[in-house]
This record gives sequence, C-alpha cells and structure tokens, in this order.
Amino acid sequence: MKSAMLRLRIALALGLLLIAGSALAFEVGATLRSVNVENRTVTVFAGGQVRTVRVARDARILDQEGKELPEGLSSRELKEGVEVTLTVEREGNEPVIQAIRLGRRETVPGRYPPTPHADTSKLVPLTELGKRTYHGFAGGLYPGGKNVPPPDHEAAGMALARQVQPLNAEGRPSQEGKIVLLSVGMSNATQEFSAFKELADPSPEKNPRLVLVDGAQGGMTAAAIQNTEDQGSGTRYWTTVDERLSAAGVTRAQVQAAWIKEADAGPTQGFPAYARKLQGELQRIVRLMRPRFPNLKLVYLSSRTFGGYARTPLNPEPYAYESGFAVKWLIEQQLRGEPDLNNSPARGPVKAPWLSWGPYLWANGLKKRADGLFYAESDFGGDGTHPSASGRRKVAEQLWAFFNTDPTTRTWFLARR
Repeated sequence: MKSAMLRLRIALALGLLLIAGSALAFEVGATLRSVNVENRTVTVFAGGQVRTVRVARDARILDQEGKELPEGLSSRELKEGVEVTLTVEREGNEPVIQAIRLGRRETVPGRYPPTPHADTSKLVPLTELGKRTYHGFAGGLYPGGKNVPPPDHEAAGMALARQVQPLNAEGRPSQEGKIVLLSVGMSNATQEFSAFKELADPSPEKNPRLVLVDGAQGGMTAAAIQNTEDQGSGTRYWTTVDERLSAAGVTRAQVQAAWIKEADAGPTQGFPAYARKLQGELQRIVRLMRPRFPNLKLVYLSSRTFGGYARTPLNPEPYAYESGFAVKWLIEQQLRGEPDLNNSPARGPVKAPWLSWGPYLWANGLKKRADGLFYAESDFGGDGTHPSASGRRKVAEQLWAFFNTDPTTRTWFLARR
C-alpha cells in the first residue's frame, strides 16, 4: 500500500493523472536538472519536487520548433537549468517520458494544450476506399480493393479454427482445459479489450472454456514490445503478459488466438514511411509470438480508431488512418507467401501464425461509415486519443460482433448448442 501511494505521489508531482484502468499521455512543463544517457533517465524539477524519470527508447527529443535533435538524449542543449516540456505516458506503474521538447509550456494535470487538427475531410475508410487509392496505394482490407480474404486464405484459417480446442496447462487436449484469446498492444488496446471482457465474460453466448486475457499495456507501443530480449520495455512487456496469464489461471501453451492493436508514439515520418515502419514492427511481433505461444494458430489485427480529435502529438491524424495500411501490407506479405511469415507446414518451416484482419475500427469522425460507425469527440478522453467510456464501448461492440460472426472465430468463440 505504501509503495502504491508513493508511486501515485511521484506521478502527481509530474502532473500525471492516474486513473484506474487507464493510461493517459499528456504534457507537463519542467526544469531540467541532469541527464543520464546510459540509463536513459532525466532528473527534472516539476510540480514543486525533483524527480528522476525514465525516457522511452524511442522518445523524441525536439527543439523549440518541434524538429528532431539529431543527437537525441545526448544533445548538448539538454543541460542543467533548461526549461523543457515533457510528454509523459504511463507504462505499467511508472511514468515514462515519450518526448522532450525545449521550452516550457505550463499545463494543468489532466488537461491538454490545443494542437492543430489535421484535415481529414478527404480520408476514406479502407473498407470503403475499394480500388481507389490513397497516395497511390489501393484501399480495401485485402488485395484488389476487397474486404474479404482470398478464398484459400480463409479456408486455411477455418481449418486452423477447427483445430482450436480446450487444452490443459501443458498444451494437451482436455475436456476440462481452456482456450485463451490474448490481447496484445498499447494503452488504447487494454482499455478497449477490458471493455470487451466486461461485455463478453458474463454472456451465455461465449464459450465457457474460453478465457479472455488482456495482455495489452499502457505505453507499450509496437516499437517498445518487438524484442523480448532487450532487457528493457520488451522484456518487461512480455514478462507482464506471462504474469497476467498466470493470474487468469492459464499458461502460454493454452493461448491459441490473439488480437493485436498497435501503433507508435509521436510519429513524424510521413506516408508511407511510418506505415512501413509499423508494418515491420508488427511483423517482428507476430513472429516472436509463434515460438512463445506454441499452440497459437490465429492472429487478428486491428488498426487505430479516429485520431482527428487528438490534442497531443501521441498518434494524431493522418497517422491513425495510415496505420491501417501497416496492417493491410503485413497480411499481404503472408498472402504473397513470404517465408518469414509462413504459416503452413506444407510450404516449409512455420514462422508465424495465420494472420487476418480483426474489426476495422477507423471511421472519419462524425461522418458515418456504411455500417453506421462514427466517433464523436465525447468518445475520447481529454487528450483526444485515448477512448472515453463511450469510445471503449464502441470498440468493445465491434470486437463482440466480429468474434461472434467471423467464420474463423465463431466455432471456438461461441458456446456449443
């Protein structure tokens, strides 16, 4: 209890607003005291106290104009007494700096300075873009502007779905065993999957042998979790996943399906560079999951929700929209038969699970999609990026509808009749 209160006081001293079950990012003004490049920490004076805070490996170090400092954390501009603005996000139980910008901007905890909104008027959901293009790249969730997978890929997924069955802790078939559906991702993913669990767990429609485990964690971007052996954020992330599986009374060997929703913090690369970077990170994540979860068969991926209300540079538009291309291109790699993503023993060594779209979550703000999905500003919290209760509910309902109806999920997700 004392350690929890201490963490809370430290967080509040930085201006963090910690809310149970959420992981909000925001900015806070501070005075720099020192920088430890080797340990990737900075000591700052903020909120009337001196605190040492960890800096994320992919944190952005910016000048007053918002341009990257090429030396990063080693920049000579980062010296004692310099006024800075920190972008902070919670990772697990600690605040972690995602960006340091020269120049101080005082903020109020839980409130966010306004940032210019990107023009999203010409953005079209991938599901409705079809064979039309975005900067020369075709829409649709799958090749040819289509929203359904090629027949042979779907048939392969259905064959694997029929193999999903209750397993004991050692991964052997057992009528008393469990089927685990694991979520993997960042703060938005954990908030949304938690709402999905609240919707699905009490339902008599859900398979009673199915256990939903939320492995997603605040601040854990795609870049942060792509390496289990980095002795940093990746190691911490996957260790915490193991702890959550254990707390749910299940093991790695019982994980047979996963839902992934990921992005990166503070993208600046433009299109298609950021989407390609995210695609590569997602590829490394699905590949590391194959040996880690030996019975993992099916992985479903979703891209970001609408980012047009964002009040921080965490992941605004058009990057939220463009993350859909990262997922689309990753799945297309497997469809093309890339060896590093092979999921069929008939074609050689299996390197990855079967990949498919989960629910496509992006809609252009208040403009309704063909299926009626839209996002109001009230569907997001104060930063305009993390979902509010209504936003979490919308995504939860999309997940519920998907797992209830997809041909590769309903055989093991739903209770037998």
